[in-house]
Amino acid sequence: MHLLVVDDDDHLREVVRFTLEQAGYACAEARNGVEMLEQVEQQAPDLIVLDVLMPLMDGMTALRELRRAHDTPVVLLSTRGEEMDRVMGLDQGADDYLPKPFSPRELVSRVRAVLRRTRPAPAARGLQLDPQAHRASFDGRPLDLTSTEFRLLAALHGQPGRVFSRQQLAARAYEDGRFVSERTIDSHVRNLRAKLAAVGMDAPHTVRGVGYRLTP
Repeated sequence: MHLLVVDDDDHLREVVRFTLEQAGYACAEARNGVEMLEQVEQQAPDLIVLDVLMPLMDGMTALRELRRAHDTPVVLLSTRGEEMDRVMGLDQGADDYLPKPFSPRELVSRVRAVLRRTRPAPAARGLQLDPQAHRASFDGRPLDLTSTEFRLLAALHGQPGRVFSRQQLAARAYEDGRFVSERTIDSHVRNLRAKLAAVGMDAPHTVRGVGYRLTP
């Protein structure tokens, strides 16, 4: 994660940067709101730690300008901790407000909390099955499966690593107990394999002379 620390106080800026880098974040610095806006356009930080009282362009003005085009999360820092200042900062679009002096531990905790709230949830990885809705996806990409293909995949996915014979798969794919030839199961598996390959999944695997399995 790349953070931008904005403060006109060289010592405090260095302390904040050191604290955040110790917590595992990469940090850049800016001395005022003008430099902040320039760096936002160049580097697109994941979060900004922004002081309120600065020359050239103060933090509140910089925040208003930022919100014209960017939704970058912002944690405001200020020696003015009155309620009106906190409310004004949050109304201008800040995600959190931390009065000075503050403890390094609290700063890191607040930065982490803001990032958890504002970062988009990651797409589901791997194979995902929703039996109720008969929906399947791989790495967030939907799979367009027939009901038979879905039941075959669900059977294999339910016990990864197990080798299913064609007869066992037929019993799970056709719940009404009808007779289905092994060639029919092979055909369904080929179609299923092609659809999985299209989204980057290499499965199911053939076990010669036995049947099929899904690698865990």
